[in-house]
Amino acid sequence: MFECPDKTCHQCPRLLAFRAENQIKYPTYYNGPVPSFGSLEASVLVVGLAPGLNGANQTARPFTNDYAGDVLYPALKNCGFARGTYDRRKDDGFELVGVRVTNAVRCVPPQNKVSGDEVKNCGVYLRQELAAMPHLKVILALGTVAHGAVLAGLGCRKSAYKFSHGVMHKLPSGIWLADSYHTSRYNINTGVLTYQMFENVVRQIRNLL
Repeated sequence: MFECPDKTCHQCPRLLAFRAENQIKYPTYYNGPVPSFGSLEASVLVVGLAPGLNGANQTARPFTNDYAGDVLYPALKNCGFARGTYDRRKDDGFELVGVRVTNAVRCVPPQNKVSGDEVKNCGVYLRQELAAMPHLKVILALGTVAHGAVLAGLGCRKSAYKFSHGVMHKLPSGIWLADSYHTSRYNINTGVLTYQMFENVVRQIRNLL
């Protein structure tokens, strides 16, 4: 059985130091590797970059209490992958249906930027998680870091599957890798991604299933 890393994880010195700083600044926050959200029996896995400082790092649920979640979760619900009302709280009763959500790096990084070593270190957990999902059919990677982490986790060459928004890659294992720009506030505000663009990708996944 796969288990998400907990607060005893010390693999990344920089992230560990940042967690210690945040424990002092924000003692009521979770301040640890954020557990995945949703069942291992899901057929879809959404992989983001890393927890936000005042989002998942606070709430201990991926994409919860930050702008990226305000885009992600309504789109999942609109496409039949969730039920309930998303209210930016871990205890809001919002439920995923056939979907699990995680991050390539489970601890909040300084300035929302992760290093290659941190992605590699946390990739051990992603690889285990992928192997523990027996019904997995589609992985939705939000951004290039998540895209690369998924390919590494499945033992695929990155050069063979170029990241491109809206593209669906059929991998040797039979799993589909769907790409989308990250649902970050920056991408929405700059027009790199729109709500409709993102929901279209989620609908592609629904239609594929």
